[in-house]
Amino acid sequence: MQQENLPLFPLSAHLLPGGRMSLRIFEPRYIRMVKEACAQNSGFVLCMLNAQGDKETNKHIFPIGTFAEVIDFDMLEDGLLGIKVAGIYGVEVKDIRTESDGLRVGQCEKIQPWCCDITSEQIAPMDERLKEIFDRYADLGAMYDKPSFDDPIWVIHRWLELLPVDAKQKQHFLVQKDCKKLLNYLSALVQ
Repeated sequence: MQQENLPLFPLSAHLLPGGRMSLRIFEPRYIRMVKEACAQNSGFVLCMLNAQGDKETNKHIFPIGTFAEVIDFDMLEDGLLGIKVAGIYGVEVKDIRTESDGLRVGQCEKIQPWCCDITSEQIAPMDERLKEIFDRYADLGAMYDKPSFDDPIWVIHRWLELLPVDAKQKQHFLVQKDCKKLLNYLSALVQ
C-alpha cells in the first residue's frame, strides 16, 4: 500500500472509520493544518495519545490512527474554529517528525478495513444500547446523518470510541483486528 506524509492531530478522544467528531481548533499549528486540508481537499490523521510515551521522540502518539476529513466548519461563539470531521479509514503511522511550528507529520499507510463474520444477532443488545445513547445524547446523534446500527463493524467501532477504556487497550484491539475478541470484550462491558 502507498505511504503518504500526513499531518497528525493527537487527542485523548478517539475516532475510528465511520465515526464523526466535533473539534475546537485554537492552536496556530492546527489552524494551519485545517486550512491546508480544506484548501487541498485532503485531511489529516487523528491519533490516540500514549500517556507513557516520550513527547520529545514522538513516542506519545500510538501507531494506529484514522484519516479524517473536515465535513463542516463554523466560527464558535468564543471565537474559536469549530470543525466536524468524519473518520474515513485506518492508518498505521511511522516516522513522525515535528515541523517548526510544532505540527507533527507522519508517514501513514492505509490499513485494510476489518472484515468480520459477525451477524446482527451477535451484536445484540449492543446495537440497541447504542441507539439509546444516541437518543439520550442529542449532540452525538446529530453528528450522524444515517447511523448504521445494522452494521456490526460500525456498532463495534462506535462502542470502542465511546467507552472510557485506556487508549493502550483500544490500540491493542485495533492492532489485532480480531472482531471476535473485541465483540466478547464489549459484550461483557455493555451488558
